[in-house]
Formats: sequence, structure tokens, C-alpha cells
Amino acid sequence: MKTIVICSGGLDSVSLAHMVADAHELTRLVSFDYGQRHRKELDFAALAARRLGVPHDIIDLRGIGAALTGSALTDDIDVPDGHYAEETMRITVVPNRNAIMLAVAFGVAAANGDDAVATAVHGGDHFIYPDCRPAFTEAFEAMQKAALDGYADIHLYTPFVHRTKADIVTEGARVGTPFAETWSCYKGGARHCGRCGTCVERREAFHLAGIPDPTAYDDPDYWRDAVAGREGR
Repeated sequence: MKTIVICSGGLDSVSLAHMVADAHELTRLVSFDYGQRHRKELDFAALAARRLGVPHDIIDLRGIGAALTGSALTDDIDVPDGHYAEETMRITVVPNRNAIMLAVAFGVAAANGDDAVATAVHGGDHFIYPDCRPAFTEAFEAMQKAALDGYADIHLYTPFVHRTKADIVTEGARVGTPFAETWSCYKGGARHCGRCGTCVERREAFHLAGIPDPTAYDDPDYWRDAVAGREGR
């Protein structure tokens, strides 16, 4: 199955790229610049493409991102600390982001004769991001079948939509993903902050998977308090 992977440069999508390269025919990585403050993630996506020997398309959505105001990822709003499953993390939602990216990726796939578009949405995203939930991915694939009817038949590949980030770490390790060469932190500093939702989730996932975390964090122990705070409720 000729498959393109939407790759941000994060742990999830880079692991997925290695999985697709292992089990299918990886044809290219597609990334998006939507004005995210952690744009350095795209450098890690480019690194993954070079490592896997496939083309890498960075699609400029900065004009669209500028119009999707109100998110801590694109506006001058502080990224909150804490667990992903906190109400405060809703400020990191970029409205309709995945729907926009997937629509573009399906167009790229159709233009290049690919069979599938792969995205690394997973169960841990469901609380915060509505366009990561199974209802969305199933409806989106049906919509694309109609949009490309008679031109292309492209499948949406979401192997983690019912699974956890710890599962991604486990599968990523199985296919030799170099986790140190991925970027998750939403704050986009010199190192992972260790405190934002995606850093906490990343650190917790390695712990649950029982796999050493090679990531350098500014605050490597904060995740324990964030997780304990959730469990104590």
C-alpha cells in the first residue's frame, strides 16, 4: 500500500513513519507550517524524511493559521502547564487543524497515485481535540471517498485512533524509531520544557511503556505531579 504520512516531527508521527516504512511502501512525508510557535518540529520531520529516504513536502499554511486565532500554538498566549486531560489544555486547540491538513494531504496523495494517507491521531487526543476522534476520522474518510469518486480511491490509515501514546512508544521502539530525534514540546525552546501537556504525556508514555526516555527536559520530574494531580481527582 503506497502511503504518505502526515509528519509533524513529533514522537507519534515519526514513529508512524517508521512503522509505515516497515510494513508498507512509504512514499513521502507531508508537513505543515501553520505558524506554530514550535515550528522547530518541522526540522525533525525533515530529518525523518532523510533518514527514511523519501521526499518531504512542507506545505505553507501560515496564512490560514493566522486566521485561526485564539490558540496558544499560534497566538501570543502562554502554553499552559499540566496534563493533557485538563480543561486548561483546550487553549492549544487550533480550530479544524486536522481537517484542513488531511484535506490537503488527500489531494497530494491523489495527485501522486498513493493508496493511503496515514496520520498518528491517538486515544489520548480525544478529550482535547475533536478532529482526532474516531467519529471524525471515519466521517472524513467517507467524505474523501465522495470528493475523489472516479478519480482516486484513498484510504485513511489511523492505526492508533483507539490506542494510547504508550502503545505508540512500544510500536515505535519495535521498528527502531530514534525517539531522541523527535520534537513534541509546544513551547519550542532549546529543550523540551517537561511541563506542557505534550511533554507530560510524552514522559508518561515512556514510563507506561517501560521504555527509557532519551529526551532532555528542562523539568524532568514535573510529569509525576501532573499525573498524580489527575489521579487524585
